[in-house]
Amino acid sequence: MLRLPSGELLAIGIESHNHPSYVDPHNGAATGVGGIVRDVLSMGARPVALGDPLRFGPLGDEKNRYLLEHVVEGISSYGNSIGVPVVTGDLEVNGSYQGNPLVNVTCIGLVSEERLVRGRATGPGNSLVLLGSSTGRDGLGGASFASRELDEEAEEESQPSVQIGDPFTERLLIEACREITRRRLALSMRDLGAAGLGGASSELCHAGSVGLEIHLDRVHQREEGMAPWEILVSESQERMLVEVEPGRVEEVREVAEKYDLPCVEVGRTTKDHRYRAIFEGRVVCDVDLDLLVEGASMYDREKAERVSPPERRPPDVPTEDAVRSLLASPNVAGKGWVHSQYDHDVQVRTVTGPGDDAAVLRLDEGGLVFSAGGNGFLVKADPLRGGALVLAEHCRRVAAMGGTPLGFVDCLNFGSPERPGVFREFSDAVQGMAEAAADLNVPVLGGNVSFYNESEEKGTAVNPSPTVGVVGWMEDPADRTESAVTEEGLTLALAGGSERLGGSEFLRLHGGTDEAPGVDLKAERELVEKLPAVDAEATRCVSRGGVVSAVTKMCVAGGTGATIDLTGPGLFAERGVVVATGEPDTVLDALPEARPIGETGGDAVEGPGFSLHLDEARELLSSLTGVMRPAG
Repeated sequence: MLRLPSGELLAIGIESHNHPSYVDPHNGAATGVGGIVRDVLSMGARPVALGDPLRFGPLGDEKNRYLLEHVVEGISSYGNSIGVPVVTGDLEVNGSYQGNPLVNVTCIGLVSEERLVRGRATGPGNSLVLLGSSTGRDGLGGASFASRELDEEAEEESQPSVQIGDPFTERLLIEACREITRRRLALSMRDLGAAGLGGASSELCHAGSVGLEIHLDRVHQREEGMAPWEILVSESQERMLVEVEPGRVEEVREVAEKYDLPCVEVGRTTKDHRYRAIFEGRVVCDVDLDLLVEGASMYDREKAERVSPPERRPPDVPTEDAVRSLLASPNVAGKGWVHSQYDHDVQVRTVTGPGDDAAVLRLDEGGLVFSAGGNGFLVKADPLRGGALVLAEHCRRVAAMGGTPLGFVDCLNFGSPERPGVFREFSDAVQGMAEAAADLNVPVLGGNVSFYNESEEKGTAVNPSPTVGVVGWMEDPADRTESAVTEEGLTLALAGGSERLGGSEFLRLHGGTDEAPGVDLKAERELVEKLPAVDAEATRCVSRGGVVSAVTKMCVAGGTGATIDLTGPGLFAERGVVVATGEPDTVLDALPEARPIGETGGDAVEGPGFSLHLDEARELLSSLTGVMRPAG
């Protein structure tokens, strides 16, 4: 939870639905959206925007195309149906994700202080009310399924572990919960996510230092003959647990009836710290709540030695060939095929939608800037630097749009922590992100950890893939900085660039070795603080594809060409911000490590060793659409 300069509160969360999205891509992705939306909703907030960092194996493989197609379809159908726009995210394609795609979803919501609801019980003697959809066997064992390696046998056996979403019930649940909080009927709330009713009720009561007694046979079910344990851990969707004063349960029922939602009082909070579950008059579970919630061991895993940076051995590739291959890569090319399936204008807040450095949302007072994504290839090259650079990049993206970063959430996607090499990657990446958060003065607001992202098909773990959702503030969305170059004669300046290629798309495509770019966090903070105030006609954060990709996208978007004076590794290195300005002296003086690299004009993007007409560049940047929707 974050207090905005306007006084309004912002709720933000992030989660993964990786394994379910491999087994059943549509429902796995859809219920990932539903779950993170309910997490935000349980704080009393109205969900206002979503982001979707996605990771898949090579798209030359038919199954990977199938997975991507149906994951996007699941996100689109659920988000569009509940009226929450998908406004940011990214797509990374890499062989490490073969057999184990990553589907992360982040959500932001808004709430006034008087309607804020917390996820901890307020005291003994209160009623626990279950609101929303009925309980079935879908989603059984979903939490434990997420900690298994994927293979063909697991894929077949785990189909029942994938929840089935109903976005229309979710829409009703959103409105019902909003009315419950508006009428101040909820003392606390928890979404029924991992481990279902058992997880939500135990966490709610443990956080409030009370116990509970819950009657499982009162739970409204859609399947006959469910065993007590099935009712307790089912992860059926669109359900919320609400703590209510005993005398106000009937008011909650009235709200539920208004929205045609089932609602039942399933239990009460108690003075002791016991978790008691009752089924058909007999106690089927009676355990110390502290033991139940805190009983997991703390592991000090073995870590492999940190790997030394590799020597610099970049490949010898003709510049024009390198530029063309980069722009056509699905990691660099435009993501219009994905974005066109999302309704990013619903709620009428979106000023700048997906496809730019970050999304800009209009509020009653001021605006939000929201960026979500990561870079697994970079973190694999150097987990310590890579973890820091991932957070720094998305703070830069927010600043490039004219915003000031306020906070972030992270989703940490890794292989098995039982592997010393994986645990070293995990430890280093977290350390790098922590150092960046401290030096950039951007607090972590929440997060999620997803381990065991491995598959028998590939035989190794996914690249270490932390993703982040960074939210920032701007006083007036009308003052946002554009990323399209529309004028000739502007100076192109590069601030915070690098000559190092480690972790770059250039090396991924063409081979070779180099260490990852260095990261001067004090300079990064200065850049992020000063960038929103510079006199710029357009800006673009340098990310996948390097400087040449950033400049080309600026030019294609605005219909004006450019000449780039860079040569060698600096053209393809993936760090910094490109600024197009008519006041170069002011910009160069204001930004750290800034230098001129070219000028806008003409109908091509060109430099030493390459020249691309804007029409050809536009065609290369649309290659993802051609891959996903081949002619004929």
